[in-house]
Amino acid sequence: MSDVIVREALVLAGGMATRLGGPAADVPKCLQPVAGRPFLDYVVWNLRRQGVRRVVLCTGRLHEAVEAHFGDGSALGVEAVYAREPEPLGTAGAVALGARELTGDLAFVCNGDSLFDVNQLDLALNLRRASDAVAALALRRELDAARYGSVVLDPDGRIATFEEKGVADEALINGGVYCARSSWLSSLPVVASSLERDVFPALALEGRLVGVVREAFFTDIGTPESLAASQSSVAAWREKPCAFLDRDGVINVDGDYVHTPAAFRFTPGMPEAIRLLNDAGWLVIVVTNQAGIGRGLYTEAEYASFESWIDQRLAEAGAHVDAWYHCPHHPTAGVGEYLRECECRKPAPGMLLRAIDEWGPDVARSFMIGDMPKDLEAAAAAGVRGFAYRGGNVLDLIVGLIA
Repeated sequence: MSDVIVREALVLAGGMATRLGGPAADVPKCLQPVAGRPFLDYVVWNLRRQGVRRVVLCTGRLHEAVEAHFGDGSALGVEAVYAREPEPLGTAGAVALGARELTGDLAFVCNGDSLFDVNQLDLALNLRRASDAVAALALRRELDAARYGSVVLDPDGRIATFEEKGVADEALINGGVYCARSSWLSSLPVVASSLERDVFPALALEGRLVGVVREAFFTDIGTPESLAASQSSVAAWREKPCAFLDRDGVINVDGDYVHTPAAFRFTPGMPEAIRLLNDAGWLVIVVTNQAGIGRGLYTEAEYASFESWIDQRLAEAGAHVDAWYHCPHHPTAGVGEYLRECECRKPAPGMLLRAIDEWGPDVARSFMIGDMPKDLEAAAAAGVRGFAYRGGNVLDLIVGLIA
């Protein structure tokens, strides 16, 4: 099975923190405390929920603190490896060094001191469609672009030029999140240089950069003022609303214990609906009874493989599920350890309550979509609004719910 999900990311976690000043004298900028956690934790959390499992941390000044905090990455559910600058290399030199650690064909690249909550699988989809491009950049609209410099797009969605800082007008700016071809990243020289000033402008003139304009939460902690503002904005961003979805009968057309690609068929509009939720900044969590495991029709390993196959099909549409929860038990037909009453099998709310505890969503704005009364009962018991899917294009239902 070809893996279309981008599993690796380069995160720039070095930098001199000259604008931030005092707070970064002993604590790296990326580890500054924001809403009770080091800022970089949020960056990695956001990457992981979109499929990243291996993070290359490009470190420099105060690298010991970054390595001590993240270790092997397991606490955040990723494999962490390190590319340490022997001297300041700038953003281009740092990613060139880090690219030596990449194994896949594509990788995300982002800053450790800023957060632009775009749907990164959408970036990957745009890059895969543009075979002659080397990177897709997430762009955002800024009312006053003087601090950042601006980006000009051509009618085909390629970046035409990068303009200098200093023009205080509304413009598109570089959001600091990229999807890039690993082969191109590896071809960059490991010398002191800047992606923004030295590399991207030349590539733009060759038409080799895709620009993807998105409206999404953005913050950076590069100055004392922005660090202070991030304390409240990040806390509010992290408490995302969540769309809880049943699987059989909602994500896919229901059948007789569907567990193989041959038997699977998305309900109309489902990949597009999940992508809409991703683009809107919602969490998407699946909660599904899978008594076929308990009945001995398929194993946990076979179910996990099938779940991964569904993830791949969603990624082909630029969409992702943040987390899957399933209950394998059945109170009367289960075999062996699976024969039992449990708190996770809907209509009990156990899966939803566990997801709420682990993901911390804004429950008041969240909802559950199911096709059976037990789905709505489980939602009500967890304090989540429940809505029934009765067929038709599910995208229409979800558009109405998040409007």
